[in-house]
Amino acid sequence: MDFLVATHNMKKREELTRILRPLGVNVYLDFECGVILHEVAETGSTFEENAMLKAVSGCVDSMMPCIADDSGLCIDFLDGQPGVYSARFLGEDTPYPEKIAKIVELMRDVPPEKRTARFVSAVACVFPDGRRFTVRGVCEGTIGFEPKGENGFGYDPIFYVGERSFAELTAEEKDAVSHRGNALRALEAELKKVL
Repeated sequence: MDFLVATHNMKKREELTRILRPLGVNVYLDFECGVILHEVAETGSTFEENAMLKAVSGCVDSMMPCIADDSGLCIDFLDGQPGVYSARFLGEDTPYPEKIAKIVELMRDVPPEKRTARFVSAVACVFPDGRRFTVRGVCEGTIGFEPKGENGFGYDPIFYVGERSFAELTAEEKDAVSHRGNALRALEAELKKVL
Protein backbone atom coordinates (compact mmCIF):
# COMPACT_ATOMS: atom_id res chain seq x y z
CA MET A 1 0.00 0.00 0.00
CA ASP A 2 1.23 3.51 -0.84
CA PHE A 3 1.33 6.24 1.79
CA LEU A 4 2.26 9.88 1.53
CA VAL A 5 4.59 11.16 4.22
CA ALA A 6 3.88 14.79 5.05
CA THR A 7 7.47 15.90 5.54
CA HIS A 8 10.36 17.38 3.62
CA ASN A 9 12.83 15.79 6.04
CA MET A 10 14.67 13.02 4.20
CA LYS A 11 15.98 11.52 7.46
CA LYS A 12 12.42 11.05 8.75
CA ARG A 13 11.44 9.51 5.44
CA GLU A 14 14.39 7.07 5.65
CA GLU A 15 13.32 6.02 9.16
CA LEU A 16 9.73 5.48 8.03
CA THR A 17 10.88 3.45 5.04
CA ARG A 18 13.13 1.19 7.12
CA ILE A 19 10.44 0.43 9.67
CA LEU A 20 7.35 0.18 7.43
CA ARG A 21 8.78 -1.62 4.40
CA PRO A 22 8.39 -5.07 6.04
CA LEU A 23 4.63 -4.33 6.33
CA GLY A 24 4.36 -3.84 2.59
CA VAL A 25 3.93 -0.10 3.05
CA ASN A 26 5.64 2.13 0.49
CA VAL A 27 6.22 5.70 1.62
CA TYR A 28 6.52 8.63 -0.74
CA LEU A 29 7.27 12.30 -0.43
CA ASP A 30 5.04 14.84 -2.17
CA PHE A 31 7.30 15.43 -5.17
CA GLU A 32 7.60 11.68 -5.79
CA CYS A 33 3.87 11.41 -6.45
CA GLY A 34 3.22 14.77 -8.07
CA VAL A 35 1.47 16.24 -5.04
CA ILE A 36 1.80 19.80 -3.81
CA LEU A 37 1.44 19.94 -0.03
CA HIS A 38 0.10 23.09 1.55
CA GLU A 39 2.10 24.55 4.40
CA VAL A 40 0.44 23.72 7.70
CA ALA A 41 0.61 26.06 10.68
CA GLU A 42 1.54 23.96 13.71
CA THR A 43 -0.97 25.59 16.02
CA GLY A 44 -1.53 22.56 18.25
CA SER A 45 -0.50 22.56 21.88
CA THR A 46 0.56 18.88 21.75
CA PHE A 47 2.67 16.76 19.44
CA GLU A 48 -0.45 14.73 18.58
CA GLU A 49 -2.45 17.80 17.55
CA ASN A 50 0.33 19.05 15.27
CA ALA A 51 0.88 15.62 13.69
CA MET A 52 -2.85 15.32 12.99
CA LEU A 53 -3.02 18.79 11.40
CA LYS A 54 -0.26 17.79 8.98
CA ALA A 55 -1.67 14.34 8.22
CA VAL A 56 -5.20 15.64 7.54
CA SER A 57 -3.85 18.35 5.23
CA GLY A 58 -1.60 15.85 3.40
CA CYS A 59 -4.47 13.41 2.93
CA VAL A 60 -6.75 16.14 1.56
CA ASP A 61 -4.01 17.42 -0.79
CA SER A 62 -3.14 13.96 -2.14
CA MET A 63 -6.24 11.79 -1.62
CA MET A 64 -3.76 9.17 -0.39
CA PRO A 65 -3.37 7.72 3.09
CA CYS A 66 -1.03 10.13 4.84
CA ILE A 67 1.40 9.77 7.73
CA ALA A 68 2.80 12.79 9.54
CA ASP A 69 4.83 13.14 12.68
CA ASP A 70 5.54 15.87 15.14
CA SER A 71 8.39 15.37 17.49
CA GLY A 72 10.61 17.26 19.83
CA LEU A 73 12.99 17.35 22.71
CA CYS A 74 11.57 17.91 26.21
CA ILE A 75 14.15 18.89 28.84
CA ASP A 76 13.03 18.63 32.46
CA PHE A 77 15.37 21.36 33.77
CA LEU A 78 13.92 23.75 31.15
CA ASP A 79 10.32 22.93 32.16
CA GLY A 80 9.80 20.68 29.15
CA GLN A 81 11.19 23.11 26.61
CA PRO A 82 11.79 23.31 23.73
CA GLY A 83 8.95 20.73 23.45
CA VAL A 84 6.45 21.34 20.64
CA TYR A 85 8.58 24.36 19.67
CA SER A 86 11.73 22.27 19.10
CA ALA A 87 11.97 23.09 15.39
CA ARG A 88 11.13 26.76 16.07
CA PHE A 89 13.42 27.18 19.11
CA LEU A 90 15.39 30.44 18.56
CA GLY A 91 13.53 30.81 15.24
CA GLU A 92 12.69 28.28 12.54
CA ASP A 93 15.60 29.37 10.33
CA THR A 94 18.19 29.05 13.11
CA PRO A 95 20.59 26.20 12.29
CA TYR A 96 20.60 23.28 14.73
CA PRO A 97 24.24 23.81 15.78
CA GLU A 98 23.17 27.21 17.14
CA LYS A 99 20.12 25.73 18.89
CA ILE A 100 22.34 23.04 20.40
CA ALA A 101 24.93 25.59 21.53
CA LYS A 102 22.19 27.60 23.29
CA ILE A 103 20.89 24.53 25.15
CA VAL A 104 24.43 23.55 26.17
CA GLU A 105 24.92 27.11 27.46
CA LEU A 106 21.60 27.13 29.35
CA MET A 107 22.53 23.84 31.04
CA ARG A 108 26.24 24.48 31.55
CA ASP A 109 26.14 24.26 35.37
CA VAL A 110 23.34 21.69 35.69
CA PRO A 111 24.57 18.52 37.45
CA PRO A 112 24.23 15.12 35.73
CA GLU A 113 21.27 13.97 37.83
CA LYS A 114 19.20 17.01 36.75
CA ARG A 115 19.90 16.69 33.01
CA THR A 116 17.01 14.30 32.30
CA ALA A 117 15.14 14.70 29.02
CA ARG A 118 13.11 12.78 26.52
CA PHE A 119 12.47 12.79 22.84
CA VAL A 120 8.76 12.48 22.00
CA SER A 121 7.28 11.54 18.64
CA ALA A 122 3.59 11.54 17.78
CA VAL A 123 2.62 9.98 14.46
CA ALA A 124 -0.77 10.59 12.91
CA CYS A 125 -2.28 8.46 10.16
CA VAL A 126 -5.25 9.62 8.11
CA PHE A 127 -7.07 7.68 5.39
CA PRO A 128 -9.19 9.22 2.61
CA ASP A 129 -12.23 7.32 3.96
CA GLY A 130 -12.02 9.28 7.23
CA ARG A 131 -10.26 6.75 9.45
CA ARG A 132 -7.57 8.37 11.58
CA PHE A 133 -5.46 7.69 14.64
CA THR A 134 -2.34 8.83 16.44
CA VAL A 135 0.37 6.93 18.27
CA ARG A 136 3.18 8.13 20.52
CA GLY A 137 6.73 7.02 21.13
CA VAL A 138 9.11 8.25 23.84
CA CYS A 139 12.81 7.78 24.47
CA GLU A 140 14.22 8.76 27.86
CA GLY A 141 17.74 10.11 28.08
CA THR A 142 19.91 12.96 29.29
CA ILE A 143 21.38 16.14 27.86
CA GLY A 144 25.12 15.88 27.35
CA PHE A 145 27.63 18.50 28.39
CA GLU A 146 28.79 18.74 24.78
CA PRO A 147 27.59 17.58 21.37
CA LYS A 148 29.11 14.36 20.07
CA GLY A 149 28.74 12.28 16.93
CA GLU A 150 28.24 12.78 13.22
CA ASN A 151 25.10 10.70 12.58
CA GLY A 152 21.49 11.67 13.03
CA PHE A 153 20.03 15.17 12.79
CA GLY A 154 18.49 17.92 14.87
CA TYR A 155 19.27 17.67 18.58
CA ASP A 156 20.78 14.16 18.29
CA PRO A 157 24.36 15.26 19.20
CA ILE A 158 23.33 16.38 22.72
CA PHE A 159 20.73 13.71 23.52
CA TYR A 160 22.40 10.79 25.28
CA VAL A 161 21.09 7.30 25.91
CA GLY A 162 23.58 5.76 28.29
CA GLU A 163 27.10 6.85 27.40
CA ARG A 164 26.46 7.72 23.73
CA SER A 165 24.55 10.45 21.97
CA PHE A 166 21.94 9.67 19.33
CA ALA A 167 24.43 11.07 16.81
CA GLU A 168 26.93 8.36 17.78
CA LEU A 169 24.49 5.50 17.14
CA THR A 170 24.10 3.65 13.86
CA ALA A 171 20.72 3.97 12.16
CA GLU A 172 19.80 0.47 13.35
CA GLU A 173 20.84 1.19 16.95
CA LYS A 174 18.86 4.42 16.95
CA ASP A 175 15.75 2.79 15.43
CA ALA A 176 15.78 0.20 18.21
CA VAL A 177 15.49 2.78 21.01
CA SER A 178 14.39 6.10 19.53
CA HIS A 179 11.14 7.94 20.09
CA ARG A 180 10.36 7.73 16.38
CA GLY A 181 11.26 4.04 16.25
CA ASN A 182 8.92 3.42 19.20
CA ALA A 183 6.16 5.49 17.60
CA LEU A 184 6.56 3.74 14.25
CA ARG A 185 6.38 0.32 15.91
CA ALA A 186 3.12 1.47 17.51
CA LEU A 187 2.01 2.71 14.08
CA GLU A 188 2.91 -0.66 12.59
CA ALA A 189 0.75 -2.41 15.21
CA GLU A 190 -2.20 -0.11 14.45
CA LEU A 191 -1.80 -0.49 10.68
CA LYS A 192 -1.88 -4.26 11.03
CA LYS A 193 -5.38 -3.89 12.45
CA VAL A 194 -6.68 -1.78 9.57
CA LEU A 195 -4.81 -2.92 6.45
